[in-house]
Amino acid sequence: MTVDDKLIEKLAKLSSLEIDDSRKENLKSELADIINFVENLNEIDVSNIEATFSTIEGGTPLREDESKQDLELSNHILKNAPKSEDGYFIVPKIIE
Repeated sequence: MTVDDKLIEKLAKLSSLEIDDSRKENLKSELADIINFVENLNEIDVSNIEATFSTIEGGTPLREDESKQDLELSNHILKNAPKSEDGYFIVPKIIE
């Protein structure tokens, strides 16, 4: 896979990011390196290795689902939201 200006523009659009022209060349090089690394992983022969779903022996440890109220954290999160009111996010209506 080649990383060109067209791919960078598509990724920028999909991610809703604005990428400066000065940064595009460096980004193309970095993405090409990542893709080459992943393609190298495809060359590894894993046919004699049994598939696993977890690296933790005995499965994932479970914990109690406990509710905690942290007003400082809530206020910090809401402060960064585009719109909020009375401790809730304000979002556009999508169902009429």
